[in-house]
Amino acid sequence: MNKLLFTLIALMAAGTIAAQNIQLHYDFGRNIYSDEQPDRQKVTLTLEQFKADRLGSWFYFVDLDLKSEDMSCAYLEISREFNLKTGSPFAAHIEYDGGLNLGGSFQHVGLAGIAYNRHSDDFSKTWSLQLMYKQHFKNDFLSALSGFQLTGVWGIQFMNRKMTFSGFIDIWNGYIPKWNEHGEQKKGLVVLTEPQLWYNFSNVFSVGTEWEISNNFIYHNGTKTFYVNPTLAVKFNL
Repeated sequence: MNKLLFTLIALMAAGTIAAQNIQLHYDFGRNIYSDEQPDRQKVTLTLEQFKADRLGSWFYFVDLDLKSEDMSCAYLEISREFNLKTGSPFAAHIEYDGGLNLGGSFQHVGLAGIAYNRHSDDFSKTWSLQLMYKQHFKNDFLSALSGFQLTGVWGIQFMNRKMTFSGFIDIWNGYIPKWNEHGEQKKGLVVLTEPQLWYNFSNVFSVGTEWEISNNFIYHNGTKTFYVNPTLAVKFNL
């Protein structure tokens, strides 16, 4: 899953700002973990959009996992931030996460909390920290679960803005891919980070890579919980 990192710049700007991009990722995880992830998607199409206004900002992204014969997964995150005070780095953050896959639906999740957004003087470096209450809602497979999520987001431009290093890290407590002797799914700490490195050929077109690094996130019947899934990607800013 990706996040629109450069939008932190717009959080600090006045007026209305909008940004949108499309990313196409070829995922090598299926090749690296042929036993653990034989059905992992090879191609993911991501649409991200951000819009800032006088009150704060809107952001959403949609990940579509594509297979040769169909689409295996559609995942959405949409959030709204309200600036707590003009010029203040603090904002109220609310968010919804959810989607569909071939096995059914993801567990719907609602989040609410506080965000701390900062940037360098020239906006070449941006970062954000978000601390949120997280509510997993009941579905056909899992019970409702309350918890927390800590999110960090960063964006760094260098080499005269030809290179962009960006990413996020999410840490939350929730259901993990382990089961007890009664067949009940265990709860624990989940870590997911997706650093990206892009070479910007222009303001419109970039080529890069994303590395999905996770623990207790990917479902597998064995004992392995830590995975590193790299991609090769192109991005178009619209």
